[in-house]
Amino acid sequence: MIYILIFIAATFLAYSNGSNDNFKGVATLFGSGTTNYKKAISWATITTALGSIVSIFFASTLVKNFSGKGLVPDHLISTPQFAIAVAMGAALTIMIATKIGMPVSTTHGLVGALTGVGLMAVGSEFNFGKLGSSFFLPLIASPFIAAILSIGMYCFFTTVRKRYGLTKESCICVKEEQPVVIAFGVKQPSSIIVERSSTLKVQTGTIQSCTDQYKGTIIGISAQKVLDISHYISAGAVSFARGLNDTPKMVGLLLLIQTLDIRLGAIAIALAIAIGGLVNAKKVGETMSKKITEMNHGQGFTANLVTAFLVSTASFNGLPVSTTHVSVGSLFGIGTATKKANTKVISSILLSWVLTLPVAAVISGVIFLLIKHI
Repeated sequence: MIYILIFIAATFLAYSNGSNDNFKGVATLFGSGTTNYKKAISWATITTALGSIVSIFFASTLVKNFSGKGLVPDHLISTPQFAIAVAMGAALTIMIATKIGMPVSTTHGLVGALTGVGLMAVGSEFNFGKLGSSFFLPLIASPFIAAILSIGMYCFFTTVRKRYGLTKESCICVKEEQPVVIAFGVKQPSSIIVERSSTLKVQTGTIQSCTDQYKGTIIGISAQKVLDISHYISAGAVSFARGLNDTPKMVGLLLLIQTLDIRLGAIAIALAIAIGGLVNAKKVGETMSKKITEMNHGQGFTANLVTAFLVSTASFNGLPVSTTHVSVGSLFGIGTATKKANTKVISSILLSWVLTLPVAAVISGVIFLLIKHI
């Protein structure tokens, strides 16, 4: 029975992860108007699932880190109560953030949960040194590195584009409006006159309805087409990297179930992540796509390229960076370069990041106290 609870807790964490994280890889596809929400989330689901499956073969270091090994004594890690409290504490924290539309880090939530349970269970035996070097340092540094790289890469791509004569064409939106005029009769008060007339309205549109198009060719192919294909590939790469980086963190919680093959555990986690993204990702998706900064095709592609590179590199080196931190950092870097960053939204996101760890620590600590005698 206790092992069933571990499995449920881990898959609930995976579901929460998918709800909050799945759309982050494709946020620039939707935000730049390259595709619609349905196609974007479908692409994210497929590529994240591929990353999840591959992760079990290449990310063993992360599995060990997020089993709690090195942070707390081995005798605590071997208890089912530890795994359940960590998974549920992180999952509930992430789900709360998802419901209010804040893109928080599953990594941050897990670190907070590990800390809360560790302090509650062993107190001073908790390894704060490993917490700082193996967890905090990558988490804090990654968004700043992402922002700096995205600014640099955006400037580089802009220079290359101008050098090769690839110019931007901005469109003007023209739409038909049909206002309805309702008038009440004067001679006959009970009569109502309804008139409808059509007019054309010309305006500059939003990023979604009126976006820059790139004019020119690259090896005989339309520059815009090349960019859109590259954008899709980079978004898929981000989602793949996220699946690669996040899945082992949750599979680590299933190591206690010795009768469960680790590959089957990874598949179960991958399915839960996919379902969470398909069912519950839209609110966070809106924040990531439209509220951090306006972007066009090229800017979205640049942000994705930086995110995919950093998260993939971290995964293969066993560094627990947050896809959320890296992705938001990349978007903020682009917004800083174009002077279109929404600092109010960024401030709200930063506040949610600060709160994630203590909230997860408190929730997981309370859950551990409630179930430790089971």
